Amino acid sequence: MKGAARLLARCLAGLLVLLAPGCRLASGEVTLTGACAGQSGTGITAGSVKVGGIYPLSGPASAYAAVAQGVRAHFDHVNARGGVQGRRIEFLVRDDAYQPARAVEEARRLVLHDRAFALFQTLGTPSTAAVREYADRWGVPQAFVATGATQWGSDTRHPWTIGFQPSYVAEARVYARYLAEARPEARVAVLYQNDDFGHDLLDGFRRAIAGTSVRIVAALSYEVTDPSVQGQLANLAASGADVLLDVSTPKFAAQALATDAAMTGWNPLHILNGVAASPAVLKPVGYEKVQGVVTAGFQKEPGAPEWADDRGMRTYLAAMARYAPETDPAGQQAVFGWTAAQAFVKVLERMRCPSREGLRDAMRSLPDVELDLLLPGITLSTGPGDGFPIESMQLTRFEGDRWVRFGKVIDTRAEFGPVPPRP
Repeated sequence: MKGAARLLARCLAGLLVLLAPGCRLASGEVTLTGACAGQSGTGITAGSVKVGGIYPLSGPASAYAAVAQGVRAHFDHVNARGGVQGRRIEFLVRDDAYQPARAVEEARRLVLHDRAFALFQTLGTPSTAAVREYADRWGVPQAFVATGATQWGSDTRHPWTIGFQPSYVAEARVYARYLAEARPEARVAVLYQNDDFGHDLLDGFRRAIAGTSVRIVAALSYEVTDPSVQGQLANLAASGADVLLDVSTPKFAAQALATDAAMTGWNPLHILNGVAASPAVLKPVGYEKVQGVVTAGFQKEPGAPEWADDRGMRTYLAAMARYAPETDPAGQQAVFGWTAAQAFVKVLERMRCPSREGLRDAMRSLPDVELDLLLPGITLSTGPGDGFPIESMQLTRFEGDRWVRFGKVIDTRAEFGPVPPRP
């Protein structure tokens, strides 16, 4: 009763702010009533929402720092226009140096000390997996994580965590289909990172080529702590493969591309996985040395003539110049961050309750949502039994100084069926 009296006094004093039906503000944070009663309003007020991101700003995967910069640019762009339904997004970025244990510590700091409403993007499969149990235990959304591991969409035991980009299995399916049609007798050598990321894509590729004449003749892994992959490339070249499937992160992808280009007597079709298909990886190697490299993408490429008059691209380039001038806007990592941030804003707008539970439910109920920098024909879609927001991709080939699309957009959900959990 005393608590009710105090709440009434605040209301009469004008200290209680109406937010939405079933929602009131008390002591700065949201107190939920009615249909939203009992849910968590930690980190969200009438005028702000606090969001935490964990990225490898240092260490062997520091090239992905550009993802955080793309995210921040979009949030700053939204805040400059009044925020999301009047709420400014406060984006708190933490560095885990690509170390899972450190990612968990940063998650604890964000949740307990900073009182973040949600964790938006932990980057990398190992860090995301480490943080997932903590997020689940505390009931904190871990939204649109920056990794394509299948577990983010297929694991129904962890509803607080969801991915964003196409799964590594979906990407592997696109490459397998391409080879089965264009090079049906292909002999494939695989370079892969020895973690869930590498194994997920490799296992997906193995399953996707089953029943075709495409075969893997060699597969070698590397550790993220290794200094280089030159030795692995030399051994893969000895296999006689005519296709190299490169499942590596930017640092090692650049090494693999440079080593491949320098070799004599081995000239395989180089298929580069999407997480490393950035100008920041290709440019140091030399564009003249990476002609014909193939990848699969789902985002528009800044600088491509076909998007010169695209409204979403113009907005992106202007915002990056204003809010992240130190970042190369042509990098796919920056585009990815911007696009995922726009998706997060769409989810905030769709929440029925301004709560962590409301965010969790909204990010798992997306009806073909369009985003400015997704390729035409690709939308954001989730629903009951489908925790994979994007499962469509299109093949691209590096020509001149940019990626050029070819073929059609492949909806892997429609053409291959649901993505199975990795064995």
